[in-house]
Amino acid sequence: MRILRPAMPGGTLRRWRFFGAALLRVLAVWAVSTLTLLVLAGILPDFRLQSPDGDSATYIATTAAIGAGVFGLLGAVVWPLLVRALLLVPALVLGTLVFFLNGSLLWLALSLVPYGRGSADPGTAVVVAAAMSAASSATSTALAVRDDGAYRRRLARLADRRRRREGLGPAPRTPGTVFVQLDGVGYGMLREALTGADGEPALMPTLAAMYGTTHRLTRWRTDWPSQTGASQLGILHGTNKDVPAFRWYEKESGEVLISNRPSGAAELQRRAVEATGDRGLLALDGASRGNLFSGGASQVALVVSVAARRDRENRSRAGYFAYFSDPANATRTAVSFVAEAVREVCQSTRSRLRGDRPRVPRGGLYPLIRAFATVVQRDVVVAAVLGDVFSGRSAVFADLVAYDEVAHHSGPRGRDARQVLRRLDRSVAMIAKAAQRAPRPYRIVLLSDHGQSAGETFRASYGLTLEDLVRAGCGLPVSRRVGRTPSGAEARAAARAALHIPEDGPQGEERTPSRNAGPIVLASGNLGLVSFPDVPGRMSREQVTKRHPALLRTLADHPGIGFLLVHSERHGPVVLGRGGAEHRLDTGEITGGPDPLAPFGPGAAEAVRRTAGFGNVPDIVINSVVDPETGAVHAFEQQIGSHGGLGGEQNEAFLLSPHELSAPCEGEELVGAERVHQVLRRWLSESAGRAVPPTRAGDALEAAEREFPASRPV
Repeated sequence: MRILRPAMPGGTLRRWRFFGAALLRVLAVWAVSTLTLLVLAGILPDFRLQSPDGDSATYIATTAAIGAGVFGLLGAVVWPLLVRALLLVPALVLGTLVFFLNGSLLWLALSLVPYGRGSADPGTAVVVAAAMSAASSATSTALAVRDDGAYRRRLARLADRRRRREGLGPAPRTPGTVFVQLDGVGYGMLREALTGADGEPALMPTLAAMYGTTHRLTRWRTDWPSQTGASQLGILHGTNKDVPAFRWYEKESGEVLISNRPSGAAELQRRAVEATGDRGLLALDGASRGNLFSGGASQVALVVSVAARRDRENRSRAGYFAYFSDPANATRTAVSFVAEAVREVCQSTRSRLRGDRPRVPRGGLYPLIRAFATVVQRDVVVAAVLGDVFSGRSAVFADLVAYDEVAHHSGPRGRDARQVLRRLDRSVAMIAKAAQRAPRPYRIVLLSDHGQSAGETFRASYGLTLEDLVRAGCGLPVSRRVGRTPSGAEARAAARAALHIPEDGPQGEERTPSRNAGPIVLASGNLGLVSFPDVPGRMSREQVTKRHPALLRTLADHPGIGFLLVHSERHGPVVLGRGGAEHRLDTGEITGGPDPLAPFGPGAAEAVRRTAGFGNVPDIVINSVVDPETGAVHAFEQQIGSHGGLGGEQNEAFLLSPHELSAPCEGEELVGAERVHQVLRRWLSESAGRAVPPTRAGDALEAAEREFPASRPV
């Protein structure tokens, strides 16, 4: 006779399976942590799990198990509260403090063991805690990945919990969009990375797979200047008007505005919001990660324009909480940070011993700045993007600056820079896999803000700096001691903001130079700017010639300079070249010789004409010469891979977009960051299934005042 048992409801059975699988994972992590504790106790002399008189193996194992369990509970309950309470400290200091907090939790866990036999030296406790965190995190991740159902349920719970907390309800089913900016990766460099060179496999296999199946590659031409401040402001906020360079002197305020400093970025964003009446591309359920500007997003992490703010809810450093709340993240990042710094020292030493040319100094703090860009910034930004994807945000824009930083010092196609591209490809792969498990479908768009052009520095090629040449043309004494030109790399600004370093740093880059100190000469890659602070308004060509008769010809005839931009009282904006050649931009008339802009391509005249119309353009704008065969330029900074002016690959950026989205442009070249903004806004509308309108002007201005209450012209 058969005995019929009542069937268990499907929902109850699934819940029991879920709790059973979760219990097994907890036990597995506990066991691994216990074994790790036992192994470390046997290896480290200042760490023990037994009394000085000795204990049985059972007592030692029990002590290890209880210690590991208490440490895990403290990590789950106390750790997030500690990290959130410490968000006001500088970000990199928080990353270092994590280890000491972790060690303190281990010391507390051992003191709570009933037998009271465990002890550890403070320094040893930090090491043991880091090893245990890494081991438990690796085990938990491996088990979660193997159990795909549990992994999906965990992500769904995470997304639903965050959306309920923010009052957003369930994640919509319309596609979201993730924009990943690979800073400084030019169109030509990306094509090489996708297709391989000399029979080698693709340098970036994840992007190559996208390009071969689901995505299209489009080239777009940057503005003049070709640098992140101008490009990203245009992309995220729809305008980059009156941004003539990376750094420039503003005569009205008497200050130097630097686009990657918190005050400068905040002021540029405030001006853009005021000009457009729109908060930005990410104003509707968006997140901004690792950028110079927020794009109007409510969720920000490592965003320079809001780095100086102190409110707890919307501060850029709050993005560190999600990352450092897991002590294993701090362990992994710290180890990778040290490894990257050592790698840079070894690579720069080999380059120096080989006598590589071109080459720039890579000592001082640069190994640490490189490690910040290629490890800390990358890890925190990617983790923030993963959290956004799991939460179902509608639009995410993230900037990964690693390649740009390394290429400045190692060259755009140097071995070091190519290694960074491989690691960035793995980061994109991680985001793509997360998007497959997200609570809503996602479209991933990759883009760049500019490329980089290689070449010897101006100083290395001609034995003097641009400032020396300007002073000589003015008949002023030239300093015998050549100072180092500050680098404009974005990673330096992010690192400075993370450490709360004051903006007037030790590199000699004064924000408020004296009006009687002579001409102010600034550099933005291979773009140079000359301002005479004692003369109000923009000096005309005639005024400059009257005051310094030899200056313009000294500059224009120098073999390292391609052209000058000045303003003539008779002809308006004029481009000066060698031998008396002129290009009058208003009429297109070329006199005195060949067109000075011809070597820079067909779009050069329009780009220069646009910038010449800015209200704050300096008295003289200088662009280095370009080699028409190789595209090499001469940076006026200490960089062998540069961008900022015209010439070479720096002016060719890319868009790698899904076929589901409309083509960026039909039958015409895509020119300028403002056009790219329009394309991205159109794609957001297509994903949402409706037009995504700009925020109302009144709302945008009110938001700008609220976000940047201390902003003022700088």
